[in-house]
Amino acid sequence: MTVTELLETVARGEDSRHQFKRDATNADGLAAELAAFANSGGGWLFLGVNDDSSIAGLDGAAVQRLNQLLGNAASQHVRPPVHPLTENVPTDQGIVVVIEVPDGLAKPYLDNQGRIWVKQGSDKRHVTSREELQRMFQRSGLVYADVVPVAGTSLENVDDKAFTTYFNRRYGESSEFSGLTREQLLQNLGLGDGQELNLAGLVLFGRNPQRWRPAFEVKAVAFPGTVLHDTRYLDSEDIKGSLLEQFRGAFAFIKRNLHHVQHGRSFNTLGELEIPETALEELLVSALIHRDYFTSASVRLMVFADRVEIVSPGHLPDSLSPEDISRGKTIRRNPTLTEHASHILPYRGMGSGIPRALEAWPRIDLVDDPSGNQFSVIVWRPEAEWLGAAPPVTDQVTDQVTDQVTDQVSPEVARLLESLEGEMTRAELQDILGLKHLPHFRNAYLRPALNAGLIEQTIPDKPNSRLQKYRLTVVGKQWVENQGKQT
Repeated sequence: MTVTELLETVARGEDSRHQFKRDATNADGLAAELAAFANSGGGWLFLGVNDDSSIAGLDGAAVQRLNQLLGNAASQHVRPPVHPLTENVPTDQGIVVVIEVPDGLAKPYLDNQGRIWVKQGSDKRHVTSREELQRMFQRSGLVYADVVPVAGTSLENVDDKAFTTYFNRRYGESSEFSGLTREQLLQNLGLGDGQELNLAGLVLFGRNPQRWRPAFEVKAVAFPGTVLHDTRYLDSEDIKGSLLEQFRGAFAFIKRNLHHVQHGRSFNTLGELEIPETALEELLVSALIHRDYFTSASVRLMVFADRVEIVSPGHLPDSLSPEDISRGKTIRRNPTLTEHASHILPYRGMGSGIPRALEAWPRIDLVDDPSGNQFSVIVWRPEAEWLGAAPPVTDQVTDQVTDQVTDQVSPEVARLLESLEGEMTRAELQDILGLKHLPHFRNAYLRPALNAGLIEQTIPDKPNSRLQKYRLTVVGKQWVENQGKQT
């Protein structure tokens, strides 16, 4: 690291990846800082820098003392030991010791007193929550929620028909399992310990799993509008049972609360679902299989007038991002459950679910929320006005539709319509509107205008094309003209 790079870094101040200390004299205190970084994705500790980002500097004797202290703290005061890298950067004020702590591969890391520390902003905090501790052990591969025994369960709680159907379909007359008792079968398949069912065995083959784990269900609500705090609802259901029963119930809930479109079919046919069933299947299965079962909360399914939201307990594990999973990268949070569920639910594995859903219906947003410990999938619905065959575009029809949408145009959409000239890219629109935050632009400006049929894409069959542009529709142009007349 050069002096220029050092000064630029410290000028940005402390955060969860950069910590400043004028000096360090205590191995236990230094160990706590090292453990917090190793437990939280890694980071840099700067010794010889004041809290206000000014350079204090260290002399040669202090550097030698600190390196010895660091070696002792990293090897003797952190369990398991961490392996930081150090660099001495000379400045006009003295030497700054830059300590890089890599993201730990053997989390959780403990200090000499057995405490677990994680970063919280520019500070650190002591982990005491059982659920957070369990998730840390899970990320280290030391324990998985799906194989934790469920106290009070037994073989009597197994749905014999469901288990027999699954076993015969998958294993048939396999000699590997011939002559084994049901208890032995469940144990060999990793679904129990011979006495109690584990969580995977319970949610896959248990009768009434909610008796032991009442939160592990799907709570579904259909709203007439677009806001969660609406006091009205069109439909609601608490969907219980095994994972297969929850999947079937949740999928049926979605189907009865979405529109069906004819697409040229006879009026006597039900038609196709407005959102491809393949996309909805993949997203539902992913929510049920990959949710965090250490978190005692339900999967939430919400159908709004403009979107479908599926909210799973637990944010994305480790360093996974929405962009990673959209490209097919995956980490198995519940490996035993996934192994068996892939033969029960319409699940293909290998991280292909999200990419397959996006291919079938690109209008999907993936939102990871670490602070709220949840992961949301937002599936945007097509505008109901345009689901069927489009009416002939006449002045009368245009005026009628324009009148219908006028009251629904938000101030944000109005700004977008008034700024759109000819064909413009997303970046050009953001720039002319002075908006830098992409999710806000998409959710408050672009999508509502698209859903209302006021703007359209120039390449609708390739919505994610780098050449994509947007232009006013006939209705959008009419709306702009009417606004001009009114002013």
